[in-house]
Amino acid sequence: MPFAALTYDIRPGCEDEVAEVFSGFRRVGSPSVPGPSGGTPAARLLATAVFVRDATLVRVIEYEGDLDAVARHMAGQPGVQEVERRLKPYLNTPRDTDSVEGFVRTFRQSLLRCVTEIGVPRG
Repeated sequence: MPFAALTYDIRPGCEDEVAEVFSGFRRVGSPSVPGPSGGTPAARLLATAVFVRDATLVRVIEYEGDLDAVARHMAGQPGVQEVERRLKPYLNTPRDTDSVEGFVRTFRQSLLRCVTEIGVPRG
């Protein structure tokens, strides 16, 4: 399954506060990401992990399907909106995540390029 990694430019010295923001993260109700017409799902969210050190926070998402659909879906999730709101005081670089369009644009801008993915075959 593919992975997406997103970076956040945070203020050094606030790693514990940032970790606290994610400690009570509310997972989405369903891993299924609806398609544009609401019919066939466009993607599935499989897992999320968050890492922090010094001025860098990285959120890794394991998913299958359309990554743009994942970004649009995440933009509307209450837990994601709450995390983005609570992170604002700790950011070195502001993130425009208050609207779906801003969230998707920020998602794309903070996406790390995947160099390789290697995993054990599933099934």
